[in-house]
Amino acid sequence: MSTENLIEFDGVGLRYGTDAEVLKNITFNLPVGSFHFLTGESGAGKTSLLSLLYLAQSQTRGQVRMFGKTISVTPREDLPELRRRIGVVFQDFRLLDHLSIFDNVALPLRLSGMSEADIKKRVVELLNWVGLGDRLKTKPEALSGGQKQSVAICRAIINRPELLLADEPTGNMDDKSALRLLRLFEELNKRNTTIVIATHNENLIKAFNFPRMHLTNGRLAIYPAGFMPQDKGDK
Repeated sequence: MSTENLIEFDGVGLRYGTDAEVLKNITFNLPVGSFHFLTGESGAGKTSLLSLLYLAQSQTRGQVRMFGKTISVTPREDLPELRRRIGVVFQDFRLLDHLSIFDNVALPLRLSGMSEADIKKRVVELLNWVGLGDRLKTKPEALSGGQKQSVAICRAIINRPELLLADEPTGNMDDKSALRLLRLFEELNKRNTTIVIATHNENLIKAFNFPRMHLTNGRLAIYPAGFMPQDKGDK
C-alpha cells in the first residue's frame, strides 16, 4: 500500500449485531491532502462510514489502514494518539455548556500542553474569522444553532489536524456563512489537511471543485468534481 495515502479501505464491511451490512465491500484510497464531499440519501451509510474514519467503530470485515497503520492490529492503547490527529465536526455540536466559547475552542490546545499566550492568539484569530471574536466569554446556550456549529468547527480545526471529518457542518447556517466556512476548510486543506465533508447541500458542492464519495445503500463510488450521481438502488 502506498505511503502517500492517509486512508486505505480494502473490502470493508460493517454491520451492527446480526443485522444486514450497512456498508458493503467499501474499497478506496484517500491521498494525503485530498478533499472529498461525502454524499448519499439518508440511510445510505454516511454516518457509519464517518464513524469508521474517526475510529469510533471497527469494521466487521476487510482492512482499514490510516496514518500508515492497520487499525485492526493496532494496540487499543495506541488509538487515542491516532484520534488526536483527527478533527471531527458532529451534527449535534457536542459543546461543553459550562465553558465559554473561547474555552471550548481552546480545549484541544490545552490538552496538548500549548502555552496560554499561544492559545489565546490562535483561538482569537480563528473566532474572529467566523465572526465570533466579540463573543469570547459567551456560553453556548446564548448562541444560535449556526453560531454553535461555527464554534464546533473551530474546536475541530484549532489544532490543525491531519484529517478533518465533518457531518453536515453547514446544516444550521445560511448560505453566506456556509460558503465562508467552506473557504476556511479550503485554506486548511491547502496546508495539507485531508478533508471529508458529508453534506446534502448540492449548491455548496457546486461552488467548490472537489470530487465526491457517493454512497448508495451502503456501496461507495467516487466521482470527479462536478459529477451528479443518480441513485439507482442496491443491485
